[in-house]
Amino acid sequence: MSYLGQDRIKAFSAGSHSIGRINTNALATLKRHDLPTEGYKSQSWEDFKDTPMDIVITVCDNAAGETCPVYLTKAVRAHWGVSDPRHAEEPGEEKLAAFEQTFATLKLRIEKMLELPFETMPADELTIELNKIGQLNT
Repeated sequence: MSYLGQDRIKAFSAGSHSIGRINTNALATLKRHDLPTEGYKSQSWEDFKDTPMDIVITVCDNAAGETCPVYLTKAVRAHWGVSDPRHAEEPGEEKLAAFEQTFATLKLRIEKMLELPFETMPADELTIELNKIGQLNT
């Protein structure tokens, strides 16, 4: 998101249950799309408790019902559910295809978000629009 958003967005990636390492298929997918892969690490959202956030977007299907930490309650929140490609049953190329599908879906959604004047939108309108975008699929 930071790469596509350039100066408009500073994105952070974290989860409720950090696994301690970046998935190699995720890194390979970024490389296939000529995106930077250096400096990434597996992080918990607790790592960002002192970082002010304007928008929080959950992406994993199982995160939709999770309660976000209190320090994130002031942020606009939306859910862009995608199946976690790590859990794809298929081995090899089929598993890589699951990562590609997730990448394509999130890229489409990020591009649509960047079409919005989100910096100036009222929070309630932004929430509605972000949740609509979260329904888009490739």
